[in-house]
Formats: sequence, structure tokens, C-alpha cells
Amino acid sequence: MLFHSSLRRDLARSFWTSWVVLFTIVMTLMLIRTLGLASQGELDPESLSMALGYSALGRMPLILSVALYIAVVSTLSRIYRDSEMPIWFSSGVGLFGFIKPTFRFAWPILLAIAVLQLWAWPWHNAELDDLKSKYEARNNVDRVAPGQFRESANGEVVFFMDKSSPSGQTGNGIFIANRTSTGQVVTSAAHAQIVEKPDGRFLELEDGEQTRRSRADNSQTITRFERQGTLISDPVVGGSSRALKSMKTQDLFEQFHPSARGEFAWRIGMFFMAINFVLIGLAVAQANTRGKRGPQTIMALLCGIVYFNLHTVSSSWIAYQKVGLVPMLLVLHGGIAVLCGLWLYKRHMQIEFWPALKAQLTRDDRSGVRA
Repeated sequence: MLFHSSLRRDLARSFWTSWVVLFTIVMTLMLIRTLGLASQGELDPESLSMALGYSALGRMPLILSVALYIAVVSTLSRIYRDSEMPIWFSSGVGLFGFIKPTFRFAWPILLAIAVLQLWAWPWHNAELDDLKSKYEARNNVDRVAPGQFRESANGEVVFFMDKSSPSGQTGNGIFIANRTSTGQVVTSAAHAQIVEKPDGRFLELEDGEQTRRSRADNSQTITRFERQGTLISDPVVGGSSRALKSMKTQDLFEQFHPSARGEFAWRIGMFFMAINFVLIGLAVAQANTRGKRGPQTIMALLCGIVYFNLHTVSSSWIAYQKVGLVPMLLVLHGGIAVLCGLWLYKRHMQIEFWPALKAQLTRDDRSGVRA
């Protein structure tokens, strides 16, 4: 059918244009953020491209949803602006006739959003966490490098090693300066060896001396030792929020506690939000007889921002047990779908809620133009 093919062609053109622009903007922001993490020592600079790839995959559902929303709004706005809508209306195609071809175009995108949100979102979080944890552990070990003074991430410990073995696990001429809340501790040793333990990674020192200087009374204590262990890398333990974001969707169902329900609501809600974005786009697109695009653009922007914020807040409410999972999904996403359907029906049937007020405003507008 000519109507379906032309509409899908316009939607595809607008969608891919919007996707390219949004992808460029998001990747630029993610590059700045990733460079900031690398400069702070939280991410390996050599893994920037890999981290950007994971970030792009994780943000793809939101990019696709917004691009689809922009495509629907811009395409219908152009049809109204070019006076094509009266032609379709006179051919017997109402606003409800736009729903079927629009969703025929959108269903592969909606399917991709569901798959990416349920699978790629936790996977990308897990991979990023793994990159950070590996670099954190490797960075602490690399600080003990031959011939160089290395500072810890918090700036409280300084390491120095004169020489090391080819394996990098042993060394000679060790110096460690540690600043604590009670004073300063300076440790030197003739030999050292890196040892892996369940409590973390330790630097085993041999034939050394330790000097403790108290900040309170400026006293100094010197201790000689034959063997001593110094922790250089704590075992990595992820936080609860990070673990939830990195958890597979099927694992969320196994421990379906409130926080897991909130995370699941966020993931599945992105799919429902993408569907409603199509309906909202069909509902907010209006005729611009005088070519004024400002009010319509602002309305579409506000609807998208408010809906996304409600989706984010509702996920938090579910996590904090303020509301149940199913009631919130029905009220928020189901309510938005019902409101969009009612608004489309109102415009399809050309129902005016306040015809007298609209007629008065039209007369005042015309009189002002003539004046």
C-alpha cells in the first residue's frame, strides 16, 4: 500500500538521522566521562576503546527509544506541515490508520530494545566493573616498580623498589612511606616478594626496618624485623547497587527482593516506554498551519522528559517498597498508553472539549491579525 510504504520510508529516514546524531552526542559524553575515570586512576587508559564499546552497548536502548520518538514526531509534523495530512484524511485514513504502519516499522527496533535492555545492560555493567576491578588490582601491584616512586590511589602510601626480578614478583631495595591519622610510618627492606592470599595481595618484606613517628608527641620508634607483610591490594568486593546492575535478568527472579524488583522494573520499563513513545509521538504531532514549530516541539520534549523521569522514580519507589511492581507498571506505562489512546480517539473523532472557548480564541486571533 502506498500510504504504508511512504510512511515507513519517511520514518526510516528520520530515525537513522536521529540515531546518528544521538549516538554521536552520547558517545562524546561517554568519551569525556571515560577519560575522566582514566585520569582519576579508576580505569586503564589502554582499555578506553573497550570501555567505550561497552558503554555504547549499554546506552543503546535509550538511544534507540529517543531516536524512534523523534522519528515519529518529526515525520508526522512534516506530513502536517506539507499539507499531506488532509490528503490522507480525504482518502479515508484517520489518525488510527497511522498506528499500524508505524508499529510495523518500529517492531524490530522495539525487539532490539527489549533484548539489549534485558541482556546487554547487565552484561555491559559487569564488564565495566570487571575492567575497573582488574585495573585497580593491577595498578596497586604496578606501583611497586623498579627505580620509580609510585603513589597509591588515595595518596597516603609511596612505594619504591630498587631492582626486581624478571617475573616482577620479587625485588630488592624496598622503601614504603605510609601516612596515617596518628602519624607516619617509614618501612625499608632488603628483599620483598608479592604473595597472593585470600585477604588480598601482600608484599612480604625481609630484613628490614620500620620507623614510626607519632603526630601527637612527635616521638619516634624504630623496629627491626626479619619478615613482615604489607597489604598492597584489597580483595575486590562489589557494592549492592553495582551487583544488581550487573546481575543477569534471570538471576533477578531467583532473589526477587525489593531492590531486584526495582532493577527489573527499570529494565522492562524501558521496553514499555519505547512502545509508549510511539503512541505519544502520534498523539502530540499537530497541524502547524502558520509554520510555528516551537509549541509542538516543546510539548514533545516535555512529554518525553517527564515520562522518563517518572520511569526512573517509579523504579526507585519499587526498590524502596513504596509501591508494588505490577501496580506501578500498570499505573505508569498502562496509564500512559490509555491516555495516548484516548487522545488519539479524541483527535480522530475531532471531539472538542471546549468548543466555545476555542471559537472565541480563534475570533480574537483573527481580529488581532486584521488590526
